[in-house]
Amino acid sequence: MRERKLSDVEYAFVLNASEIDILPGVRGDLPEPLASGPATDLAPILLSLVDRGTVEVRRYIPWTAPDGAAGCQPGPPIPRADLPAVLAGAEEWEYPDDFEWLGRLTLVRTES
Repeated sequence: MRERKLSDVEYAFVLNASEIDILPGVRGDLPEPLASGPATDLAPILLSLVDRGTVEVRRYIPWTAPDGAAGCQPGPPIPRADLPAVLAGAEEWEYPDDFEWLGRLTLVRTES
């Protein structure tokens, strides 16, 4: 099977999935005008990566470290049918003012 090469924009999403960042972090790896553009320009690109099985979109959920410290970890994948509505929220593409990551979207690379 021939391997499909990622575009620079697709690669930015895969890189974000490797960085354990929240979704807005992808903007730092995107070229202009996409970096400062609307989420409506970005969501279809991300959805194509989800459809190809390259990344999953998840929300950060609470996690407790072995030493008892509170933290967060990626929760279960958001169902594909729900993603268009979730990704339509402009707030999902911006860093929160309070720097709280719980409940925020993150990307997770799949084994493919």
